[in-house]
Amino acid sequence: MSIADNLKICYANNNYMVKHFTDDNWQTEVIEASQTKPVLVDFFAVWCGPCKMQAPIIEEVDEALGEQAVVGAVNTEEAAKVAEEYGIMSIPTLMIFRQGQPVKTYVGVQPREILVADLRAAVA
Repeated sequence: MSIADNLKICYANNNYMVKHFTDDNWQTEVIEASQTKPVLVDFFAVWCGPCKMQAPIIEEVDEALGEQAVVGAVNTEEAAKVAEEYGIMSIPTLMIFRQGQPVKTYVGVQPREILVADLRAAVA
């Protein structure tokens, strides 16, 4: 099953998709992109109940920020290299990247307001 298929399953109840990150596109889509704008990454797994709760919030954050930030998700089971590199032990884990580095980390379901405020602060 592809990453896109897993995201569709994970987010099926909400009928939407956000950008998906993989081991292959991580450098370009997260590290390089974070040089010019903040990148919010949602580390998730398909079987994770709280991840399914976080998914619609991630979409709302994406819609609220538009082009000010990059917002997406990475399946920890299919992007094990990235998950290991950043020490992901619990999901959902969310990270804001700036200048190629994580600048803020959250563990567990996070509200839209906090994520939007922290991403807006990272834009400045």
